[in-house]
Amino acid sequence: MVQSSLHRHFLSSTARSTIIKNRTTTITSTITRSISSAQLTISPISTDSPQNNNILQNNKQDLQFGKVFSSHMLQIPYKASSGGWQSPEIVPFQDLKISPAASSLHYGLQCFEGMKAYKSVNDSNDIRLFRPQLNMKRLSNSMDRLCMPGSDFDHEELIDCIAKLVRLDKDWIPTEEGYSLYLRPTVISTHPYLGVAAPDEILLYVITCPVGPYYTSGFAPVRLTAETPYVRAWPGGTGAAKVGGNYAGSMKPQKEASERGYSQILWTFGEEHEITEVGAMNVFFFLEKGDGSKGRELVTPPLTRGDILPGVTRQSIIDLSKLWGEFDVVERSITLPEVRKAASEGRLIEAFGAGTAAVVTPISAIEYKGSDIVIPATGDLTQRFFSDLMGIQYGRIEGPEGWSVKI
Repeated sequence: MVQSSLHRHFLSSTARSTIIKNRTTTITSTITRSISSAQLTISPISTDSPQNNNILQNNKQDLQFGKVFSSHMLQIPYKASSGGWQSPEIVPFQDLKISPAASSLHYGLQCFEGMKAYKSVNDSNDIRLFRPQLNMKRLSNSMDRLCMPGSDFDHEELIDCIAKLVRLDKDWIPTEEGYSLYLRPTVISTHPYLGVAAPDEILLYVITCPVGPYYTSGFAPVRLTAETPYVRAWPGGTGAAKVGGNYAGSMKPQKEASERGYSQILWTFGEEHEITEVGAMNVFFFLEKGDGSKGRELVTPPLTRGDILPGVTRQSIIDLSKLWGEFDVVERSITLPEVRKAASEGRLIEAFGAGTAAVVTPISAIEYKGSDIVIPATGDLTQRFFSDLMGIQYGRIEGPEGWSVKI
């Protein structure tokens, strides 16, 4: 018999031990409280409003990424001593209060997600998320990689909590394609003790901010450099998880690249200079095949080594390519010498980065071994992916089933 939703919530939200005894065996099983949107409370409601924000109302083109925040936030504590996940609560946006001994502050026990909520271009009351199930899966994996408890949370329950937060602050979502409400689910250890150990207390919270186009230059090509002694990630590390430490280590290399006139770093690994990511994005290369077949292939580095983040936009580009069926899409190792050779032979058609914040970013050059690999930009395929993904996200195009989730 299928349990009712109410019954399921009751089971998941009650911590208890059931002792089953018979003549020869005693079995003890513990049911841990899970995230339950049915227990969500909103208290109190903030009096802040987007009408009080001059930038949002009159100068939204001046919005800077991550500088303006909406009125409310979602928070869900996890306490092992209290049976697991506690009741979700939406509260006014506010500073956190945690112990200075919290292990997130000392040992990097922190992970996060990047999502967006969009207003349909056809109806401002039609609010959508883009493939949120993939974000929930990745958040679970990141938590598991950091040995955080509660990583097996119910994905749909958290999506429902986030949807209620977005609906409450819907007036903070700017209208017009290219603008959205950026969502930042974050999990930190609040374990209030020193010592390198898995935490038994964590806090999951979600803050949101209205944003415009990520790059102020708009949909314009970027120049990359691969000339750096630093490495972003490596097999067996945390490159496949969205943890803060991955980004902290990139600050110094990025600063040095910017000082030399390059927008981002093209990260590589190993003696053969295998390409991994570009800045904080996944990367794609569109090539004429080198086997004389005259076919074309879209190549992106594989996830199998565990040093590349499984991006939602990355997966969406792969899925769209397979639906179109116009060229091969391949997840395989690609090296900088291969890219340079393809460019010299006229087989490198275009290249681009892909991620939630920027969607798709064309690449015009890659500095490698003292000279630039010049790439045609902006290519037709890059433009097509950008237009189609944006169209699906804003309801202008009917995408594959389950991609654009109305809330």
